[in-house]
Amino acid sequence: MELKDLLEKIRTISTKEINIMEFCGTHTHEIFRYGIREILPPNIHLLSGPGCPVCVTAEEDIDYIIALSQEYNLGIITFGDLVNVPGSLGSLNYLRARGKEVRVVYSPLESLNIAKENPHKKYLLVGIGFETTAPNLAYTLIKATEENIKNLYFLSLHKLTPPAMKAILDMGEIKLDGIIGPGHVSTIIGRVGWKEIFEKYRVPFVIMGFKPEEIVYGIYHLVKIIEEGEPKLLNAYERSVKEEGNKHALEVMYKVFKKGPANWRGLGIIEESGLVLREEFEDFDVRRIYPLKIEKRVDNYNPCKCGEVLRGVLKPTECPLFGKACTPEYPKGPCMVSSEGTCSAYYLYGGV
Repeated sequence: MELKDLLEKIRTISTKEINIMEFCGTHTHEIFRYGIREILPPNIHLLSGPGCPVCVTAEEDIDYIIALSQEYNLGIITFGDLVNVPGSLGSLNYLRARGKEVRVVYSPLESLNIAKENPHKKYLLVGIGFETTAPNLAYTLIKATEENIKNLYFLSLHKLTPPAMKAILDMGEIKLDGIIGPGHVSTIIGRVGWKEIFEKYRVPFVIMGFKPEEIVYGIYHLVKIIEEGEPKLLNAYERSVKEEGNKHALEVMYKVFKKGPANWRGLGIIEESGLVLREEFEDFDVRRIYPLKIEKRVDNYNPCKCGEVLRGVLKPTECPLFGKACTPEYPKGPCMVSSEGTCSAYYLYGGV
């Protein structure tokens, strides 16, 4: 079915004011990039949730990484946008400016070569991301064990999407009539990975792809389910998402990690929402080796509203910094740092 036909069907069947939230940074970006909000009927409201791993990284975690570098001279190895995420005292780029070693890699396996090429230097690999990226980090630590690498430590900032979704629903700050299921995460955990949430909350849920027509196709089915009043958990991304997900990736992930608490910016500490190292891999665990206590700094003068944006409570344009003191070139909060962040998408594509 063509895009225009899908839109006409949506207009025909949609009669209610409904709130739909996506929990994937790529969905956020693509929805803004293709102007999907603007072509939907005005009674359909798309909200962005905590689906960007960089955006939900807590200040205290950035402060901890900075402290490790400064106090123990660890070289930092991490990915892309994380270097620009502000902690209470600065970002990882702040470390670079002070002459500390901060390396950005595309694959976690690169960290093994860095450690082997510099045997007298200690390195910290910072793992970040949701279920999609965690298996690659797990495989890297398995290889590090096999190669007997002793100068590489690991900090897991990995987070699990379903517990954050539960937290949003439990908070009840906003009424959600439907959920756009994350396509990438679903390739790992499958449709079955969302059954517990669906059965508890009975909120219509449709897993979607990322092309404009796939998103609109998914929204059509979501609106249809909402209008019919019979909640369903539907996979509209069958070419990539299987019922049980990627069993091999999950096996690798849980060979190295187990569930534990994680600190989410805007949501706080959520139990069983993070991935922590199993005892067999504790020699890599930087928190065990360097258990620095980082206090949360209360800044009553920081007007950044990233936390409220991540919960869908505020639009980026309702933050006093948006587009003024805070831009992609000079971000004040992580929602503007990452290309998957809601504030960045609003700024780049003129969200209203």
